[in-house]
Amino acid sequence: MTTHAPVHVIGGGLAGSEAAWQLARGGVPVVLHEMRPDPGTDAHVTDGLAELVCSNSFRSDDSQSSAIGLLHEEMRRCGSIIMASADANRVPAGGALAVDRDGFSAAVEQALEADPLVTIERGEIDGLPPAEWDQVIIATGPLTSPALADAITELGGEESLAFFDAIAPIIYRDSIDMNIAWAQSRYDKGEGTDYLNCPMDRDQYTAFIEALVAADATPFKDWESDTPYFEACLPIEVMAVRGPETLRYGPMKPVGLTNVHAPDVKAYAVVQLRQDNALGTLFNMVGFQTKMRHGDQVKVFQTIPGLAKARFARLGGIHRNTFLNSPKLLDGTLRMRAQSRLRFAGQMTGVEGYVESAAMGLLAGRFAAADRLGSVSTPPPPTTSMGALLVHITGGAFSETFQPMNANFGLFPPLATRVKKKERKAAYAARSLADLAEWLGTSQSVAAE
Repeated sequence: MTTHAPVHVIGGGLAGSEAAWQLARGGVPVVLHEMRPDPGTDAHVTDGLAELVCSNSFRSDDSQSSAIGLLHEEMRRCGSIIMASADANRVPAGGALAVDRDGFSAAVEQALEADPLVTIERGEIDGLPPAEWDQVIIATGPLTSPALADAITELGGEESLAFFDAIAPIIYRDSIDMNIAWAQSRYDKGEGTDYLNCPMDRDQYTAFIEALVAADATPFKDWESDTPYFEACLPIEVMAVRGPETLRYGPMKPVGLTNVHAPDVKAYAVVQLRQDNALGTLFNMVGFQTKMRHGDQVKVFQTIPGLAKARFARLGGIHRNTFLNSPKLLDGTLRMRAQSRLRFAGQMTGVEGYVESAAMGLLAGRFAAADRLGSVSTPPPPTTSMGALLVHITGGAFSETFQPMNANFGLFPPLATRVKKKERKAAYAARSLADLAEWLGTSQSVAAE
């Protein structure tokens, strides 16, 4: 039996955990390095692998009409530990996939700890990995330690880009006034009662917007002052400044909902709360990521009808995310052009979202396993959600204007034949899964050789 040298994976988040799992599934030993708990980060609260630091939602799970839902299904078919753990720890969220964050992290960590090919080592890698590590996957995410980030930046000869990512508050369920709030998913999707809804009339909404705009925000440090936000995750007070009606057309839109306490009264705006743990004791404020000071958060959010006595398990916060200029720095299998022994995975490659980050970990792990086994590293077809993302970040986007990207059908190659608009997403999905099956069959047979 041939004994292979281990591949080192730095970072025990979603991408690093997925990369380690895929390496082990390929029969390649792996050492997974996670620096927590010493040192910790500004956003993590545990030392668990694959901890979810922002929302507990993996977004839409509809593989026929959503590119992210399609990505879910592709990863399931690739044997993803992230998707298996998410499915096993699912909580109600309508058409979305949301998880009990503690159960999810524990499931990932337990699976990796039980695998004989996986070794987990705690401690910070405070610079470029040792030269004797001939294959390394760096999946340290948006909270990469400063020493390693500086080393990567120097090696790439390119200034790292950065943006801010804000965290939404979490509220104890028993502190929500259900004489005002009611349970209902928008358009009754999923179980129909997966969200709690807090209605506002016009005057309440206007007062709420004024309070948001007037609230004190956490000041930026000098080195953070020029860092732009990511448009898909704006703090709620930043959205409010863009116009008084902005939130009514965003996270506070009132459509698809009927207030059971006053069915004939149309709410002017609605705040939605989504279940955050399996017990149903915690709910997070959907789309309410914020950089307000904690004292102001409590005062402003308790003006929301139904939340006057809300108790917060976690208040919102903000941290800086860093990512590479991947179209310039990485090749088509996520290797760094300046030093090919280094691969990158996860959010630092310029994808945005839990599942997108894990998908890049899945691919990096498969690519590294193929290299270690002497096989060909074949990227997934660009007609798949994984392949479309990979193409975008490794050359499809312009390096001069590169920004983080979510999974979306706009990244997919056009269909070969004309399809009615309402049938187009399903056609993309059917093509993707057919091409994925062929890729999986081919890549597995190559690896076997």
